Amino acid sequence: MTDRDELVRTVPRRALVLVDVQNEYARLPLRIRYPRLRDCLGQIERVLDAAEKAGLPVACVQHAGPPGGAIFAPGGKGFELCPSIERRRTPQWKLVVKRRGSIYAGTDLAAWLLEQGVDTVTLVGFMVNNCVLASAAWGETIGLTTEVLSDAVGATNLCNRAGKADARTVHTTLMALLHSNWAAVTTTDDWCRALARDEPLPRSNLVASAMAPF
Repeated sequence: MTDRDELVRTVPRRALVLVDVQNEYARLPLRIRYPRLRDCLGQIERVLDAAEKAGLPVACVQHAGPPGGAIFAPGGKGFELCPSIERRRTPQWKLVVKRRGSIYAGTDLAAWLLEQGVDTVTLVGFMVNNCVLASAAWGETIGLTTEVLSDAVGATNLCNRAGKADARTVHTTLMALLHSNWAAVTTTDDWCRALARDEPLPRSNLVASAMAPF
């Protein structure tokens, strides 16, 4: 922990949320570029192992596009969970279908988390530059602490009239942005250690992040 991180010594009541771990991100146009998809999936499986061992509630969110659409069409291959995650699915998982960026928009996920007594949501999945970011920001507005596991979330390249950035730059920048306010960002290894010890993750804040040596 650095001097710009804060650690509140309360026992977090965690839930794990898998965000859009779907086949659409294994192919163009939305292929995950950084970290590599297979590396992210390997870490997500490790997170699932630890969550199941600890008895955490698990929610699995899938994004749905318009029926018959080019991406995320319900019933299509791209809508389906990645095979390694589909094999892990259990009847105990909370299954959610969303149509907006945030996992909370238009779903009953927040109410379910409240029923479970959860105050801390751990996000893994895709993609950082859309649904993970939107969900972390929304979580603040409903009083939830958010954790993001940097090696279990992935990004795409971005290029449009406003600018461009490769996936590694997108990922690194958004991890720093999230850790400055909306989430505690860490690796799978460090999260597993914190989970085993019933400890919260260290957080930063906007002032400390802005004033830290660059």
